[in-house]
Order: sequence, then structure tokens, then C-alpha cells
Amino acid sequence: MINRISTPGQHTSAITQILRQQVALSKTQVQVATGRRIQTPADDPIAATRILGVERAQSQLGQYERNSTLAHQRLGFAELAFTDLNNLLQRVHVLAVQANSGAMDDASLRTIASELRGRASELMQIANRQDGNGEYLFAGYSTATKPFSSAGGNVSYAGDQGVRQLAISATQSIADGFSGQRVFMDIPQGNGVFVVREGNVAGTGVIGEHQVSDRAAWSAAAAAAAAVPQPHAYTIRITDADADGVADTWEVTDAGGAQVATGQYTSGGAISFDGVQVTIEGAPAVGDTFTVEPAGTEDVFRTLEDLIRALEQGAGAPEARARLGTAVNKALGQLTTAMDHVVNLRAETGARLAALDAADSQRQDMDYELSVSLSALRDLDYAEAIARLNQQVAGLQAAQAAYTRIGQMSLFDIL
Repeated sequence: MINRISTPGQHTSAITQILRQQVALSKTQVQVATGRRIQTPADDPIAATRILGVERAQSQLGQYERNSTLAHQRLGFAELAFTDLNNLLQRVHVLAVQANSGAMDDASLRTIASELRGRASELMQIANRQDGNGEYLFAGYSTATKPFSSAGGNVSYAGDQGVRQLAISATQSIADGFSGQRVFMDIPQGNGVFVVREGNVAGTGVIGEHQVSDRAAWSAAAAAAAAVPQPHAYTIRITDADADGVADTWEVTDAGGAQVATGQYTSGGAISFDGVQVTIEGAPAVGDTFTVEPAGTEDVFRTLEDLIRALEQGAGAPEARARLGTAVNKALGQLTTAMDHVVNLRAETGARLAALDAADSQRQDMDYELSVSLSALRDLDYAEAIARLNQQVAGLQAAQAAYTRIGQMSLFDIL
């Protein structure tokens, strides 16, 4: 049986083969031009699927990097704000020590109060500081809301308690700021355990240092007080043991009026009871009282405002100077606590920045590994591709030349 191929069929078959070779050559040329082995998923469906997974992982790493950059910026601004705040508190502390020297007249005290007014304004500016994007640093989630405002010497907080968390890896998030409530408002009072305040005072007694000597005893007293309606509070009363009109003893009573401790009064001597020690200096009058109660919190604005007002009132009479001494001692204690608070915040900021640096290093290593994997899946082997390109060019040229010669042949040429 003889198979016959028609002339049109012969031409169609030759042209089809040439076109196929041209398509293959064009594909190779595109691969060489782009450097990528896979141009469409049809080139290698399995590798294309894996490439999509790697690219998705790289995209996530890119978002983590942007989050890390934002957190770095905001924490950097916060660190600068804490530095400025600490410097401000140190200056206020120095001025308070000067005011408490006993050598200042009313004019000098008012001069110090005037500088402190300026420091109070500077404190407000720090509290309302913004980052490079115009967002408030200490407003919690409400980064577009000005957090602090002052009216009549009272400062209010308009932010919230939240802190924005930014994902910096698949398993780790970092807080990019601090709540203004925590930074400026919730400063522990006194020594953080209890505070001493003036009650009914007529003499020149000044509240001095006070500390916890036995925390277990204080805690036990607090637990006992919690079981009854009265709060865990005490009253120190200056008494006259020999009825000569001179204060020479003291007694401590609890909230229910029961006597807790008594002792001989000496200026600066320790008054000890239920695990705490309190000192009163100067010459209090018989019947003067001082209260001891658990510590709460006090905002740093209030501390500064109370100190300014005490200085503005002056210290002419001995009783007034005693009141000033108590007010300044209280402010010094609060300022020391506030500075310790700021130091802790700065340490926390440093820890967060260190965590960001560690996450950045891990993310860079991961991105490198993903890039290597992606290159192995997608990048072209140029040596193989160039050899294939040359082979395809030669094949196409040979096919075109052969078709040209065969297309010109005719049976009449050999008849």
C-alpha cells in the first residue's frame, strides 16, 4: 500500500513544525531575557505552586519588617521623651532640695516656684509629644487624640489604657508605645507601701522619712484590717505624758480607735508599729495628729502643682515653714519614686528595642533562606538555556532552509 502526501499537506506540516520551533525559541528567548525559568504555571505546575508559597512567606516578612520599622521609630521617640522627662524631674528635685534648705526667704521661694511653673509647662509638652507621623506617643490606642489637658491646675487624661501591638514575626508581637495613664498618672505614692499625711497640726512638726521595716508584719496587719469594716489606716497623735503642756510622747491608734503603740517623742526619732517606721522632726504641739494609710497613686502633674503652691505660700512663721517642710519632703519622695518609675520605663523600652533587633536578625536570616529557595525554583540555568537557544536557532534555520528547497521542487523538474 502506497501512502500519498498531497502537496498542500506537505506544506502545512512543514509550516506547523517551523511555527512550533519558533514558539519554543521565543519561550527560550523570554527566559534568557527575564532570567526566570517559569513564565506561566503551565511551565511547571508543582514548582509554580511552591513559588507562590515562598512569595507569600516573603510578603509576610515584608509586613513584619514594616511593623518593626514603625515600632523602632515610635519606641525611639518614647526613649527620647523618657530621657527628657528624667532630666526634668532631676531639675525639679534639685530645686525642691534648694527650697528645703531653710535659708530661702519668700522671694527666693517664689523665684523657684516661677521656674517650676515653666517646668510644669515643659512636662505637659512631653506628655503630649508626637512621633514622626503626627501620632501621640502617650495616648494608648487613641493616637490621634491629644492625651493631656490642664484646667485650674488639674490635669486630665483623654487617652485610654490600651497599647498597640505590632506583629514582628509569626509568633511575636511588640508594644509600640505606652499608655499615658501608666507613664504620668499612676505613680505610686510615698514609698509605694504607705503614706503619711498631716492631720490636725498646730505646732512645727515636720513629717520626715518613713519606711517599711517588716513587710510581713505590715501585710499581716493589712490582712487583719481587711476582715473588719475599718480600713488599714492609723493615726499618730502627739501627747503630753506629764501634763506640763510640752509634747513628749506619742501614741498610734488604728481606724477603730484601739491603741497600737506608744513611745517617747524625740525630734527625728523613729515611731515604729506594725512593721513600719515614721519620723517626725521639729516641735509638734500637744494634740497634733498625722495619719498613716496604704499608698495609692499620684500623677506627676499633681506632685509638681502641690510643690509650686506650697512654695508660693511662703514660709514666714515657724508653723508655715513646718508646713512647707512637710510639703517639700512629700514632693521629694514623690519625685524620687517618679524618677525610679521613669528608669523602669526606659529599661522596658530598651528591652523592647533589643527584642526588635533580635527579630530583625531572625527575619533577615529567614528572608535569605526563602530567597535561596525561590531562586532554585524560579531562576534560569543560563548555561543550559544558552545551549538550548543555540540549538533551537540552528534547528529553526535548518528547517526553514529545508522547507525553502523542498517547497521549490516539482515533478516536472525530473520529467
